[in-house]
Amino acid sequence: MQQANQSPKASQDRLTLMQTFIRIVEAGNLSAAAAQMNSTQPTISRRLQALERSLGLKLVHRSTHAMKLTEAGTRYYERAKELLVAWSEFESDLRGTVDEPQGTLRVVVPHAFGQHQLVGPLTDYLAQHPKVSVEWLLHDTPPNFIEEGIDCAIRVGSVPDPSTVAIRIAEVPRIVVAAPALLGGRKGLRKPEALTALPWVALGPYYRNEILLHNAKREEHVLAIAPRVTTDSVYALRSAAVRGVGVPAISAWVVEDDLTSGALVQLVPDWQAPALPVHLIYPFAPFYPAKLRSFVEVMRKTRDELPWSGRVTKVI
Repeated sequence: MQQANQSPKASQDRLTLMQTFIRIVEAGNLSAAAAQMNSTQPTISRRLQALERSLGLKLVHRSTHAMKLTEAGTRYYERAKELLVAWSEFESDLRGTVDEPQGTLRVVVPHAFGQHQLVGPLTDYLAQHPKVSVEWLLHDTPPNFIEEGIDCAIRVGSVPDPSTVAIRIAEVPRIVVAAPALLGGRKGLRKPEALTALPWVALGPYYRNEILLHNAKREEHVLAIAPRVTTDSVYALRSAAVRGVGVPAISAWVVEDDLTSGALVQLVPDWQAPALPVHLIYPFAPFYPAKLRSFVEVMRKTRDELPWSGRVTKVI
């Protein structure tokens, strides 16, 4: 009964303690959490102790030089983060009718993906929200949201930072292609083993000395390669392939026009490299401005609107 009659002030205090605990975990220690929350280390310590007392659980083992979550602390962190995200989204929905998006939104996007695939959704966003301007920053490395003043980022591949909210918006299929001249008239390249005799070019962030291929039957084949060129640019990878330098496993959208024109052909059509996930990421916060919330909604819709054709016009 006492819990049912909990005052709004008590609920607000519990949210504050929950937010503090999440910040402690993600900052790594009490001092860093205090700096990030513009507070003091004793205040953060008292909040942690108050949270543990209210739960009747030990959440953190602390020593002079280290801090480690207990099993209960790990479970509490995971659930608390989910609850605060849900609470923020609930409040955002309530504010939506009166909180008009405005100001400047700073977004970090990958070079290739940001130049080609995402300009359409960006255009839709700007058309829907005339009071917002966007800084569209092309970087392939994860941003430091706080220091760089970044609102959100779009990342192709894994999301290594557990302290961010990550919304999957797409998957990028990857296929193996080659310039016809590189093949020297060879036919029947339909099994991964047939690719071992060909020179390769590699996309360094995703594969270097070996590439995993799989088929619709969930069979897998790991192909060892010795790349002639390794690059961190998908456009450079595509150019090298067109010029016959080597064979890449490359995002299908990058080479769609080349496949149509015959400048490239698809090899081992029943096999692909694992698709790369695309996430919209942003730092966890108790409140998100309307300009970010509305951008998130536009990007969610791209799941069904990105033009992955999957069409291959010429296979060898």
